[in-house]
Amino acid sequence: MNALSLQAQFIRIRSNKLFEIFVISVIVFSALLVGAKTYEMSPTMHNLTQFLDWFISAFFLTEITIRFLAEERKRNFFTNFWNIFDTLIVIVSLIPAEDADLAVIARLVRVFRVLRMISIIPELRILLVSLVKALPQLGYVMLLMFIIFYIYAAVGSTLFGTINPTLWGDITISLLTLFRVMTFEDWTDVMYETMEVYPLSWIFYLTFIFFTAFAFLNMVIGIVVNVMEQENELARKEKAALEAAEHEQEHEEEPTLSDILKHIKSLQQQVEQLSPQSAQLEKK
Repeated sequence: MNALSLQAQFIRIRSNKLFEIFVISVIVFSALLVGAKTYEMSPTMHNLTQFLDWFISAFFLTEITIRFLAEERKRNFFTNFWNIFDTLIVIVSLIPAEDADLAVIARLVRVFRVLRMISIIPELRILLVSLVKALPQLGYVMLLMFIIFYIYAAVGSTLFGTINPTLWGDITISLLTLFRVMTFEDWTDVMYETMEVYPLSWIFYLTFIFFTAFAFLNMVIGIVVNVMEQENELARKEKAALEAAEHEQEHEEEPTLSDILKHIKSLQQQVEQLSPQSAQLEKK
């Protein structure tokens, strides 16, 4: 078996849907295995979990090797961020968990192996990429939200600091209290306490909730959804272009009847041109 046929086998394995489903199943199983290790277990079960952990690490190493060998140009493998991400997780997960100094790091890395589902499932990749691309726009919204938080925290600390120093003692504690109000965590208890001294303090809370929980959070959702729609459209165009390229390649590899007839006609013309030359050579 030559190198080309071997690479073709690796490409078929990498593109196989059953193989992809099996990889996802192993990733989920590895996450469940990490959770199982948080419980007390017998020495037999402990040895079994260690064996399964090394099996999962060996499988991930084999899987990443297959993907690397299936790449036509090996240098292009590391130009893809997700390939680098998977490779780092697989390599670091080979750290022996039995080593006392590295045991904590090894366990943490094995927890993060579940993140490999993002690189395997395209829909999850689109979600993450959309969130990352939306960060520049979200930054301005977060800055404006922080300004509103800071203003309300200063006002709340000034007005309500003597009522309840635990909630409004200084501006940092006031920020935490306002976050509690924004998330609707028993915010009415906070409001009723200040209304006993300032009956109109409900205006403070309702306007704050309107700006943060309603206006700004909806702006954040709108930005993320907009970027996600753009990424989905880009993914559909890339998929269509790839399918068109594959169809064109298949069309070029399979000659049509007109191509065959043209080739036969070309051969006949070459034979006709060679016939006079052959006759002259025979006369000589």
